[in-house]
Amino acid sequence: MRLRLPNLRRLLRWLALAALAWIVLSVLLVLCLRFVAPPTSAFMIGRHIDSWIDRERDFTLDYRWVPIAQVSGNLPIALVAAEDQKFPQHHGFDVGAIQTALADAEDGSRLRGASTISQQVAKNLFLWNGRSFVRKGFEAYFTLLIEVLWPKQRIIEVYLNIAEFGDGIYGVGAASDRIFRRSAARLDPHQCALLAAVLPNPRKLHADRPSAYVQRRANWIERQVRQLGGAAYLRP
Repeated sequence: MRLRLPNLRRLLRWLALAALAWIVLSVLLVLCLRFVAPPTSAFMIGRHIDSWIDRERDFTLDYRWVPIAQVSGNLPIALVAAEDQKFPQHHGFDVGAIQTALADAEDGSRLRGASTISQQVAKNLFLWNGRSFVRKGFEAYFTLLIEVLWPKQRIIEVYLNIAEFGDGIYGVGAASDRIFRRSAARLDPHQCALLAAVLPNPRKLHADRPSAYVQRRANWIERQVRQLGGAAYLRP
């Protein structure tokens, strides 16, 4: 049944208003999180839901926010060396890495991720896991908001606090205590490299019981940190 023209106009008006309201609210949310520690993240909520569905009665989620001033300077640069070496220069997207990944896919290689740290913050904080074009569109939108509204230091601060370093272990506060039995401020370069090394699959890779692969990757990360110039690489 076709909508009459007045009804169609009314529907379009309501859709436009809803879209505008969503944009305004999302901007306000991202702006607020520039100054306020996130109480949780979309990925943490998703992990809770998974544990309820799978009836994991022993599952506990550990998340403790630690200001970046109280985190060892070895960790931010280790994360950048491992995940996104162009982090200080790009504006949310590593165009070169995206082009390389697409070229590899065209040659028959498995399509690999080319996400920046900014994109990972957007995804982990606001969105669900998946590979749909809809989710990628929302990821790009929130990435742009984060890059426009947050300084780089805030982006890396949020990332090291919401990244999963073990099953149910979110952020450096929980990871440093649970894995290494020390504060985030006292992590040494190798421990930070181990934490960065498990990020591709923190539920199967372990920083406290590193496999040969994790050890090799951690050693590679430490070499990359030295080549980048250490923590000074991230200074404005």
